[in-house]
Amino acid sequence: MAQSLKGKRALVTGGSRGIGAAVVKRLAAEGADVAFTFASSPDKANAVAEAAKASGVKSIAIQADSADADAVIGAVEKTVAAFGGIDILVNNAGVAVIKPVGELTLAEFDKTFNVNVRAVFIASQAAAKHMDGGGRIINIGSTNADRMPFQGGSAYAMSKSALVGMVKGLARDLGPRGITVNNIQPGPVDTDLNPAHGDFAKVMLSLMALQRYGYADEIAAMVVYLAGPEAGYITGSSLTIDGGFQA
Repeated sequence: MAQSLKGKRALVTGGSRGIGAAVVKRLAAEGADVAFTFASSPDKANAVAEAAKASGVKSIAIQADSADADAVIGAVEKTVAAFGGIDILVNNAGVAVIKPVGELTLAEFDKTFNVNVRAVFIASQAAAKHMDGGGRIINIGSTNADRMPFQGGSAYAMSKSALVGMVKGLARDLGPRGITVNNIQPGPVDTDLNPAHGDFAKVMLSLMALQRYGYADEIAAMVVYLAGPEAGYITGSSLTIDGGFQA
């Protein structure tokens, strides 16, 4: 089967589990060499790297805290050093602190911003320096950028809304160089941090047109589409994949 990303070089932040791990494996299956960052659990990270390598590509796991600007820049530089360049950046790493506004601490607000917004800008800025025409920057945002139907999500929704404006600006800055910049905005997706069963899942399902959670592989498929040659005319966009959460 033809590999749409054969010869491409990618970096995925937060790639050791959940959506990030699915993205790493799918990019590898499409022929891309893939580096990814992880904050902890090196055993899980190594397992994802080995799964990616099984597709016949190169893959490396880089321990890096996305709240640390130097670590984010370092991950980009390590990717370039290992693969000779970078064509695709997937900003997936994120945190979610769900607390009522009266209980949210400034430290929690700052961490949410630093990981979900600042790290995306830093990684994009660092990666763009090494990208040629056809480069792709893809952020994993959230449908909560547009709809926050439960209490406690103010900081999280703010951080994902910030990405909507960021991609519009970055798309303008990088468009003349042939680099596209987009968001993917998932709704509820079945991961270890947000399982498809339990009381919270029941609330989410009641708000959706499709009565199920999404699968990480479905998000990864959209990443591969945006990273591929058929999506070269899409930039500055926030594309929703949420089972009708916003319908």
